[in-house]
Amino acid sequence: MAKATQKTEAKTVTVQQIGSPIRRPAEQRATLIGLGLNKMHRTSTLEDTPSVRGMIRAVQHLVRVVEEK
Repeated sequence: MAKATQKTEAKTVTVQQIGSPIRRPAEQRATLIGLGLNKMHRTSTLEDTPSVRGMIRAVQHLVRVVEEK
């Protein structure tokens, strides 16, 4: 018998950069890069994990979570 494979969609979160990293601490710049953002109004779709949520929380004044429809 063939084993049935379950395809589970991983939850994702989309973030958009709305603030400039100019004159911000190096940790915040590095967090933006870790989120895949480095220029204004860019968006990045990431897997919704606790570590990603923590990164978003660390730079919440520079990013916006975009609602999926």
